[in-house]
Amino acid sequence: QAQLVESGGGLVQAGGSLRLSCAASGSIFGRYNMGWYRQAPGKQRELVARFISGGSTNYADSVKGRFSISRDNAKNTVYLQMNSLKPEDTAVYYCNAAHRVVAGNNYWGQGTQVTVSS
Repeated sequence: QAQLVESGGGLVQAGGSLRLSCAASGSIFGRYNMGWYRQAPGKQRELVARFISGGSTNYADSVKGRFSISRDNAKNTVYLQMNSLKPEDTAVYYCNAAHRVVAGNNYWGQGTQVTVSS
């Protein structure tokens, strides 16, 4: 059973940095693709960054060069380092775990608010 808990959100000025963490219960990193999504009020939830099969990464065009996803398998934790933050990055950020084999087996964290002021 997977449980995802995000932390690290907060208020930051434009140009600043934040590091989000997602702690996952169980030993699932070998069977799930971990990723980060975000959702602003009135907007669709969108992909920010994720690991894909083979350990490669996939980033939204809007965050390429600014955000970096990483993980620590020993801690069952995935991180999102966010640099050069912009006001348009303001959203609730969600951790996601998608099973590599079982279609539709997805887990979501509760979300953490990131607010970037101008």
